[in-house]
Amino acid sequence: MHTELPEHNFHFFERGWLSSNNVLLMGAQDATLVDSGYVTHADQTLALVQSHLKGRNLSHIVNTHLHSDHCGGNARLQSAYPEVQTWIPPGHFEAVQLWDEDVLTFQATGQQCAVFEANHVLKPGTEFLAGDLTWEVHAAPGHDPHSVVLFEPSHRHLISADALWSNGFGVVFPELDGIHAFDEVAATLDLIEQFNATKVFPGHGGAFTDVREAITRARSRLDQFVHNPQKHIAYATKVLLKFKLMEFQALPLHDFLKWASLCPFLVSMCPVDKPDLEAWLRSVLDQLVQSGAARIQDQLIFNT
Repeated sequence: MHTELPEHNFHFFERGWLSSNNVLLMGAQDATLVDSGYVTHADQTLALVQSHLKGRNLSHIVNTHLHSDHCGGNARLQSAYPEVQTWIPPGHFEAVQLWDEDVLTFQATGQQCAVFEANHVLKPGTEFLAGDLTWEVHAAPGHDPHSVVLFEPSHRHLISADALWSNGFGVVFPELDGIHAFDEVAATLDLIEQFNATKVFPGHGGAFTDVREAITRARSRLDQFVHNPQKHIAYATKVLLKFKLMEFQALPLHDFLKWASLCPFLVSMCPVDKPDLEAWLRSVLDQLVQSGAARIQDQLIFNT
C-alpha cells in the first residue's frame, strides 16, 4: 500500500516552456529545489519558491542534469539565498568551476545560462535526505550522459527529469554529437520500469500515474528513432528552433536565420545533400509554420 507524499513538504511546479518543471521538498530543517528552469524565467522561479518557503531559507538546489532549461535559475536563487548548497550530477563539476560553455553545451545549443556555482557532486548509488524523505540517486544516461533520476522508495515516487515524460522523453543529445546513445535510453527505461513507481514527476508536462503505459509509449518512440535516426534529427532540429523562437517570441526572420546558422548543433544536423544551410533552415521553419508552431509575416517570425 502506498500513500501520496505529504502536501506540506512536496510541491510540484509544472512549468511551461522554456523552463523545466521544479520540485520543492520542504523538511523540518531543510528546503531543497530540484531543477531551476531557464534563465529568462529565473525571477518567476524565485517567486514560486519564495511563495512556498514563506520566509524560510532554501538550503539546497539539486540539478538532475545541466541543460539550460534545468539549471538556468541557479544563479538567481544563489543570489537570493547566499548559503544555498548546489548539487550537480557527475561529469561536469570541473566545467562548472571553469565555466566552460562548450563542455556544458550552452554554446552548442545556442542557449543561455547565467554563471552559477556548484558545491557538491550528486553521485549515483547514493541517497540524500530532502523534505524529511530519503531519495535515491540513479544514473539515467541517454538524453544527457550525466543525467540522474531521483526515486523515493517509501511512496514509490520518481522525479524522472527528461528520461521519461508522459508521452516520450527528451532529445537524445549525444546522438547529435555522433555518439550512439539510443541503447542508453533503452537501459534507462528498463531501470525506471524496475522501480514500479506509482507516480512520476517529469521534467516537462504534468505528473502521471500510468507509468507502464508511459514507458510503452517511450519505447515505441525510441524504436522509431532507432530504425530511422533521421527522424530523431528532424525532431531535434525543430525542438532547438522552437525553443529559441519561444525565447525571442518575435524578431526579424533574417536575424533568426543568422542565429540558427551559427548554432553548432543545428549546423551539424544539416543533411550532407543540403549544401545551402539557410535554405535547409528555411525548409524546417516552413514545417513549423505549417504545423502552427510559428508564423512568418512581413519578414518577421513569430512564436505561436
